[in-house]
Amino acid sequence: MIVEWFSGFGAWNWIILGAVLLAIEILTPGVYLLWLGIAAAITGLVSFLLWDVGFWTWQVQVLAFLILSIVSVLVGRRAFPTTGTEDTDQPLLNQRELQLVGRTATLEEPIVEGRGRIRLGDTLWRVTGPDLPAGARVHVTAAVNGELSVEPA
Repeated sequence: MIVEWFSGFGAWNWIILGAVLLAIEILTPGVYLLWLGIAAAITGLVSFLLWDVGFWTWQVQVLAFLILSIVSVLVGRRAFPTTGTEDTDQPLLNQRELQLVGRTATLEEPIVEGRGRIRLGDTLWRVTGPDLPAGARVHVTAAVNGELSVEPA
């Protein structure tokens, strides 16, 4: 079935596949299908030129598409390197617990057997540290996996 489908694949099919991939790229975030759409469109254009040549079978067309896909991805990665490696003025953005390191708070629940809770803003945070009664002032020293480490202030 797949062999029959690919054997009837012509130049216009590659162009349409490229257009569909590019249209889906517009609707989805990221830059994943752009390079495959470009490769399909180029395969379609080459198919127009080589359609009457005997070796331009569906197997060669698929192989050309695969090679062009890899080449277009590599060229695209070199031409448009990934962002996010530059320095930012807010390095702890979206890392809420790390933003709390250095703050002082009052224990909402006592620390018993090394575990308790503090309230910072409108959130109760789990804390680890030495046993302390409720109402004691603590200083946040570290944050690991959503849990804060504290010591007496």
